[in-house]
Amino acid sequence: MDGGGGGEQFDSRTVEDVFGDFKRRRTALIKALTVDVEEFYQQCDPEKENLCLYGLPNEQWEVNLPAEEVPPELPEPALGINFARDGMEDKDWLSLVAVHSDSWLLSVAFYFGARFGFDKASRKKLFNMINELPTIYEVVTGAVKKQQKEKSSGHSGKKSKSNSKAQRAPDYQEKLAKLQPKDEEEGLDEQEDEDEHGETLCGACGENYAADEFWICCDICEKWFHGKCVKITPAKAEHIKQYKCPSCSHKRARVDI
Repeated sequence: MDGGGGGEQFDSRTVEDVFGDFKRRRTALIKALTVDVEEFYQQCDPEKENLCLYGLPNEQWEVNLPAEEVPPELPEPALGINFARDGMEDKDWLSLVAVHSDSWLLSVAFYFGARFGFDKASRKKLFNMINELPTIYEVVTGAVKKQQKEKSSGHSGKKSKSNSKAQRAPDYQEKLAKLQPKDEEEGLDEQEDEDEHGETLCGACGENYAADEFWICCDICEKWFHGKCVKITPAKAEHIKQYKCPSCSHKRARVDI
């Protein structure tokens, strides 16, 4: 199957190349389970045949039937994810898909490692690079965010100061401006604030905080997102009284049905 794994398009042979492929597929899967969760939910129709969730090397995702060839070109994702959709709570189902997606990503990465003859040192290097990233499960369930919230009470406090996202977003952007400190003490304060934010991960793509990017926080789950990942601009945030991320909006829609 051309779309399932994309293995026939992958011919790089270094640890960095395999890790790059891992990151792009991971980005696609996180997008399916967060930003595009409503579309993903609709595609996983229990009335259809066994379906799999694929993360592609071009950072796109697709729900499709498994590969027909046996054995397949690449390891296959969990089969039949659609059958459990209506028999579980949404968050539990998404968590289950996330766990299986993590397993699949590792299997694909180490398939390439074996295929390209990586030695012990190269395999260890690849694993260590992968292990520096939060798992898809951690991103989807907010497990990493909960740990960071315990470590950084000041950061979480900023999130609950105001009920208005329009007020909060510009204030957050003010911190991103990286203005020159007026004195040494102010400079140290800004560095500490930068370090706190640096531990924050985007709830959509799983990447770290960057000082030159606009972020917005969900008023429901309190996860932070890159504005570009959830299609929110600073100007648009000015007019949002209560921001709900795609996952929380989807949950609310399900309750109303």
